[in-house]
Amino acid sequence: MKILLNCPIPFPFAHGGQQIQIEQTKNALEKIGVETEFLRWWDEKQTGDILHQIGQMTPPMVRLAQKNGWRVANTFLLTGQCNRSEKELLLRRMLIRPLMAAPLPRNLKELLPWQVFRTCDRVIVGLEAERMVMEKVYGVRHERISLVPLGLAESYLKAGPAERSENHLICSGTIGPLKSSVEIARLAVAAKTPVLFVGKPFDFKSDYWREFEKLIDGKIVKHHPHVASEGELISLLKKSRGYVLLSRYENWSLAAHEAAACGLPMLVQDQRWSRERFGDKVQFWPSSGSEDRARALREFYDRCPSMTAPQIHLHSWIEAAGALRDVYKDMLAKPRGQIG
Repeated sequence: MKILLNCPIPFPFAHGGQQIQIEQTKNALEKIGVETEFLRWWDEKQTGDILHQIGQMTPPMVRLAQKNGWRVANTFLLTGQCNRSEKELLLRRMLIRPLMAAPLPRNLKELLPWQVFRTCDRVIVGLEAERMVMEKVYGVRHERISLVPLGLAESYLKAGPAERSENHLICSGTIGPLKSSVEIARLAVAAKTPVLFVGKPFDFKSDYWREFEKLIDGKIVKHHPHVASEGELISLLKKSRGYVLLSRYENWSLAAHEAAACGLPMLVQDQRWSRERFGDKVQFWPSSGSEDRARALREFYDRCPSMTAPQIHLHSWIEAAGALRDVYKDMLAKPRGQIG
């Protein structure tokens, strides 16, 4: 069994969860004996059994891979969709399902980005919430969807109890609008609650970074540049009082799971992924209102000494790779017309 991994986002521009996911997945698969290569699209002599794309695919790409005799698996993060309300999901279903069922010419059909979910051999997701969207909105059959969790590096799983020796909360991740960095910094100032932000800006030249930079005072709003080693980030996490996350769109936040592994209580947004992963073991932000959120931040800060980290099962990348291996075997065991 030989797996060809591919990601459509060039690594120099990825900087985050997707890059970590594909690199760690490849390493873990190789450690458990699964032959793995990155797709060399320019090499017509490259051979394989399964093309596993992490990220968006196009119908021609699926068709070409299947023409080469490869089975096709697609992991696509339904970040935006999973955060939509039930009403919004229903409206999308009412729009998308008729379009996908319409007898359109193939050249028009292939303009529909969702067509891939039905034409690839297997869709791989990490959450039941994502499976629900795949089934209800895009009409993918239940048996054609596999759940495989995201993992954590062994260094996080072995981090041990938190020290909580510093007086600040911590927020890790790229400084940018998707992580609501400016919004958290403003709440910290309003609540007089120190927060350490760990991460580099998405764009040093952006107005958003300049706005965030003005809020850094070293006392309430602290900033630590992006850390290159897991050990350094683990040390920063374990020394912090608690962890906060207020991103607009999130789906299985690796940063939040790293914080949980390091023993921190958490204040996160109330979304499908956080409910599925953490249940009632974390504190949730109020749905809106700056005053309410500032008050919630301060209350969380004051309560942190008596709070514990969410006690949930944290998966290793080896464990995730083992689940992937089972999915691959199942795909190859079925005749092409019965894949699913």
